Amino acid sequence: PHVYLDTVLLVGSVGASHPPAAQPVFIAGAALASAAWFAALGYGARVLAPLFARPVGWRVLDLLVGTMMLSLATGLIWGAVRRTAL
Repeated sequence: PHVYLDTVLLVGSVGASHPPAAQPVFIAGAALASAAWFAALGYGARVLAPLFARPVGWRVLDLLVGTMMLSLATGLIWGAVRRTAL
């Protein structure tokens, strides 16, 4: 369900913020990026399957995802604190 939410709300609202003449180019770019993303996921899964056959591969992935989430959360909190302090 989140795929539809992302596509309709997020991409739709960002696309609507562009001038009408640029919207077809935005739609084409978003569709191309989506196709490239899912193709990379499919081929990447096949290439990385041996790595994720072992628990250490999943631990490394979890560490990377956790680091990214903490970085994003820190950035959001830092931005909110800076805006509030102004």
